[in-house]
Amino acid sequence: MSKQRVIIIGSGMGGLSCGVILAKNGYDVTVLEQGARIGGCLQCFSRRGARFETGMHFIGSAAEGQTLDRLLQYLGVKKDIQLSPLDKDGYDVVALNGRCYRFANGRERFIEQMTGYFPYQKEALNRYFDLVEKVAGASSLHTLKHAESNAAINTEYQLRSINEVIDSVIPDTELAKVLVGTLPLYAAELDKTPFSTHAFIMDFYNQSAYRIVGGSDTIAKSMAQTIEHYGGRVLASNKVTRILCDDTHATGVEVNGSEFVPCDIVISDAHPIRTLELTDSKLLRPAFRNRINAIPQTVGGFSVYLEFKENSVRYQNYNFYGYNNGTPWNCEQYDTISWPKGYLYMHFCDDISPLFAKTGVIISYMQMKDVEQWVGTKVGHRGADYEAFKRQKAEQLLASVEKHFPTLRSHIKNYYTSTPLTYRDYTGTEGGSMYGIARDITLGAACRVPHRTKIPNLLQTGQNINSHGILGVIVGAIVTCSELLTAEKIYQQIIEANKI
Repeated sequence: MSKQRVIIIGSGMGGLSCGVILAKNGYDVTVLEQGARIGGCLQCFSRRGARFETGMHFIGSAAEGQTLDRLLQYLGVKKDIQLSPLDKDGYDVVALNGRCYRFANGRERFIEQMTGYFPYQKEALNRYFDLVEKVAGASSLHTLKHAESNAAINTEYQLRSINEVIDSVIPDTELAKVLVGTLPLYAAELDKTPFSTHAFIMDFYNQSAYRIVGGSDTIAKSMAQTIEHYGGRVLASNKVTRILCDDTHATGVEVNGSEFVPCDIVISDAHPIRTLELTDSKLLRPAFRNRINAIPQTVGGFSVYLEFKENSVRYQNYNFYGYNNGTPWNCEQYDTISWPKGYLYMHFCDDISPLFAKTGVIISYMQMKDVEQWVGTKVGHRGADYEAFKRQKAEQLLASVEKHFPTLRSHIKNYYTSTPLTYRDYTGTEGGSMYGIARDITLGAACRVPHRTKIPNLLQTGQNINSHGILGVIVGAIVTCSELLTAEKIYQQIIEANKI
């Protein structure tokens, strides 16, 4: 019996994870990537010998036996990467109203440290952590306990906003703001983003936090090698231009506008709007297309990539979140005067325990409308006005960061910038969105994208399908592949892969 042929569109974390899972289970896998490099948000890039991370700046729950550690072992990645731990007493630092608050790993240490800042809030912090653990633990997918999920808890906290839930357990308004100080990791919006999103992220990084030595593209390379080991292919510069269907199912894909590649199953790791653009099949009804096209996207980002002068900036084994308006909320709502309202500043890790940083990045929110006059232009050919716009924004952002790091500019050798347009062109995300589709409690199920489509052999994966981030995307890939293998089988394989 011949192997079933699977075409995977896109080589981001979701596409490669599906590729590994299916290749290990006897499918004939071909991953097609439109760009010159594989990896999607796992990509790194170099300028004049300096190396930079684009998306996966740090990971959590990767200590021995923790959730991500077990998944990386299953995907064959663990042996190929080195992890450098962030500061266990302050892996995240939130600067708010002239004070810096450090987030410590582990529930007890986190509460102890926060109680030092807020002496009368220990009971409230325990209530908060009870909720975080209850919500994170209620998801069988995030705890890898198959069939042990509490649907009632999941549903409740997918329908209640972060701020509503936190305000109900934390009476101190300043502490409530500090606890959401890392919201740039998921672009949360006031009264919209569900508490479940916050709980998963908090639980994920609070267990442990690491940077990937040398950059996250080592994960992409490792998974590509695993796919090839099982007889599959990962091909860059192969853009899927159409998904071809007959009256009942997908028959294959058109590549680079000409070549037809037949297959039995198509899995798209592209943004759902991009996926719909690839097929005119009547199996996808107009109402479904309209709903997907109308779903709101998370805000885009403006990044300044810093190359430091040699041995001039001490390596920071933590992430720094700075705010200028006394709150992490509503930083996506700005004008030319108030921007940037906040930022995230991180260093690149090029050694297991570096003394000095060679490069770093500053990220702040930016709406697509700020760069819409250059829509239709290509990377590297957007004109002098665009370059001047980016320089102006970079200087504004650097001035903001220097409030906390006063000598930063004097240590910069070179810097480079990117906007939502850059992100759109390299990842295919809608509107240059950082995290794809926005989770919005006011829309309920209308903002959820199914991993199955009405084309029975066309499946979807990636950050828009389950949730973003490395754990959310791998879990989403498991859900997608469960359509072909069953969840029980995949869970059993994860257990087997982690037996010593």
